[in-house]
Amino acid sequence: MRTMKYLLTALILVSGQNLSQTKSDQIDALMQKYFENGQFNGSVLVAQNGKAIFEKGYGYANFEWKIPNTPDTKFRLGSVTKQFTAMLIMQQVQKGTISLDAPVIRYLPLYPRPQGEKVTIRHLLMHTSGIANYTDGITEQETREKLSTDQLVSKFADKPLAFEPGSKFSYCNSGYVLLGAILEAVTGKPYEDLIQENIFRPLGMKNSGYDHQETILEKRASGYEMAASRINAPFVDMSNPYAAGALYSTVEDLYIWDRALYSDTLLSEPNRKVYFTPGLSNYAFGWVVGKERIGNSTDSVLMTYHTGRIYGFGVMIARMTDRQDLIVLLNNTGSNPLFGCAQTIEAILNDKPYDIPRKSVALTLGEMISSGPIEKIRPEFLRLKGLTKEYELDDGEMYMLGRRLISADNFPAAIEVCILSAESFPGSWRVYDSLGEAYVKNGQKDLAIRTYEKSIELNPDNANAVQELKKLKEAHR
Repeated sequence: MRTMKYLLTALILVSGQNLSQTKSDQIDALMQKYFENGQFNGSVLVAQNGKAIFEKGYGYANFEWKIPNTPDTKFRLGSVTKQFTAMLIMQQVQKGTISLDAPVIRYLPLYPRPQGEKVTIRHLLMHTSGIANYTDGITEQETREKLSTDQLVSKFADKPLAFEPGSKFSYCNSGYVLLGAILEAVTGKPYEDLIQENIFRPLGMKNSGYDHQETILEKRASGYEMAASRINAPFVDMSNPYAAGALYSTVEDLYIWDRALYSDTLLSEPNRKVYFTPGLSNYAFGWVVGKERIGNSTDSVLMTYHTGRIYGFGVMIARMTDRQDLIVLLNNTGSNPLFGCAQTIEAILNDKPYDIPRKSVALTLGEMISSGPIEKIRPEFLRLKGLTKEYELDDGEMYMLGRRLISADNFPAAIEVCILSAESFPGSWRVYDSLGEAYVKNGQKDLAIRTYEKSIELNPDNANAVQELKKLKEAHR
């Protein structure tokens, strides 16, 4: 009898709330915990077997006026835009006006050679072009500029290829900017019009579009970041992200989009197969496709997903096509642990065990930095890092804390945070890249040189570090 009691207790512990709560209740409790931890502020939609079973907003769309997030709040999508750009390309492929294996110069004859002769449309779609990524090292001042498509392309067109096209994967926003320029050249229409005419209007996605700051847009969320405290996100002119990241949408509209991707409404089945077939690094055409772990179980599920990150917004759409499950997470307080959140929601849908989210070391440390002296950063970090049952240390969150402190011109704190990140995640080249920038802005050029060299050692394709290191060494001559 005692053995049976222990077995029953163990079952309840493994299953969490599964025995007494519906899946909708469990998802709500999970998202409420993320919200309370400061790790989510936005809108959520979850569908199972093709049917929406949960949609809700958490926190504020506008903190100044205490306006709540709702399922029809509009959020910037960042790089989730890429799947729509890829769809437009595939629609042109279906019409016969674009060939996936044609070189860029077929559609943009004035594009510099030899880059335009070697790089194909397929390379651009799958981030295997070798073209320089124009957002590497981009400053906040540069993102404020209003640019034409030609001006945007000119930022990277003349730069040499980093590698032979097709030989490796390197995530590149420039590739999707070029795809937008090619779409405009082939059709004679602006990218913004193409999106509306070929995707949003046919599907009835009435709350989606190309974002313009100057437009009065009903129910648009404001973007926020966490530096040492919550602040309004920096301004970005949406001509900069363009076809790589300028769209907005809602969780409800993205559900419509998901359903359409199972039909021939936008693209035939053979062309949809091409659209979703992954290449290097599991990247397809605007989507990552691969097996991902469910919760804290050993089971996995085929997930087709993409994340998006743009000042003030972090978003994710995840499709589990074998069961027609969908998870949409749209957040307006910067970068948050959305991937882990999606994995946990999928565990709930599949009745698998999962962990209750822990508080963030990075967010808690950021709050302390707003009021405490720099000398307390290291001991507080070590204290939080040691409380493993209550706090979770995430390299992405630590990286973003460092970036935010740099943006806030708090260079001493940024340096300390980046050093702590490098010690905890010694293989993270991007942490060393940020640390190098912080050293430069703090006037410590010799340390910056050594740090950029370390970043390049970890990632020889880090074009920003190569460029900054060259500047520093030339200045030292």
